Amino acid sequence: QVRLVESGGGLVQAGGSLKLSCTGPDRTFTSYGMGWFRQAPGKERELVASISPIGSMTQYGKTVKGRFIVSRDNRKNTLYLEMHRLRPDDTAVYFCAQALYPQIEKLAHVDYWGQGTQVTVSL
Repeated sequence: QVRLVESGGGLVQAGGSLKLSCTGPDRTFTSYGMGWFRQAPGKERELVASISPIGSMTQYGKTVKGRFIVSRDNRKNTLYLEMHRLRPDDTAVYFCAQALYPQIEKLAHVDYWGQGTQVTVSL
């Protein structure tokens, strides 16, 4: 059973923007911390951004801070990632993550994963 469904990935030129979405189950969405991870070929999965259950706290990876914005709309059970000033090294599969832990900081915190969506940034 698919629990988290991502959308919004694609191909974009360097300097452009994309917005990813992730929809989760109705009943439990507001109980969970949410986040985005990414994994490039040959590299480890890394935290991009995370947000607490009611959206009061956010955290960003060093390479995306100031360019990406994480947000959530609990009325729609949806998590977002706005990505701006994209660079070729942002190219990766982006995964939505959900955790009972309120502020996801690492892989071990994650209880559920989405299937991933490809983001490719060209020169």
